[in-house]
Amino acid sequence: QVLLVESGGGSVQAGGSLRLSCVASGPPFSRSTMAWFRQPPGKERELVASITWGGTSTSYADSVKGRFTISRDNAKNTLYLQMNSLQSEDTAVYYCAAGTTRATLNYWGQGTQVTVSS
Repeated sequence: QVLLVESGGGSVQAGGSLRLSCVASGPPFSRSTMAWFRQPPGKERELVASITWGGTSTSYADSVKGRFTISRDNAKNTLYLQMNSLQSEDTAVYYCAAGTTRATLNYWGQGTQVTVSS
């Protein structure tokens, strides 16, 4: 069983930065691929970024490329999302997810709220 606990959300003004963290526990193979999703108010959940175990392969949604950076520290069992140049459109609940591949992200955290005011 994989458990994921996010932290780092909050309120920030447009142009500001936040760093989200997700502490994971459980079998490493079951969380070899990890990702951040977000769900804006009244909208569907969307993939923000993903990363493989070694961190050599990352992918980003077009809307966050150049502003967000996903990374992981496997020694600390922690996934990060550095968010810079935040915009009001980034307001959402952010979720950490894990699985063996990006297509099989079976484990989810409880979410953390990010609110960006203009």
